[in-house]
Amino acid sequence: MKYLLLIHDEEKAWDKMSEADQKAIYAEYGQFSEQITASGNMITGAQLQPTSTATSVRVRDGKRLVTDGPFAETREQLGGYYLIEAGDLDEAIGIAARIPSVRMGTIEVRPLVPMGM
Repeated sequence: MKYLLLIHDEEKAWDKMSEADQKAIYAEYGQFSEQITASGNMITGAQLQPTSTATSVRVRDGKRLVTDGPFAETREQLGGYYLIEAGDLDEAIGIAARIPSVRMGTIEVRPLVPMGM
């Protein structure tokens, strides 16, 4: 089964970290990505640009509404994701618990709906 692991954390907290601390976390992410690639769980993943680069699109009454930034103001922002293959939810949760940002933010585990069924 495929799971999307959504990485939520506070951009402001990241911005306050020293460059050395940021590099250490990036190194942890590199090791984590290598581990889940070697185990066969990794499908893809990416870090997202800051929310200041986001654009939100809505259509209301047939009119397209485009605004800068994310749609909702929240304490934590979506900062990246991993798309993984896992045998079940317990395995996906175990993988999510190893993502470095879990210590500072939240990892949302979402199963994908199988297509063509």
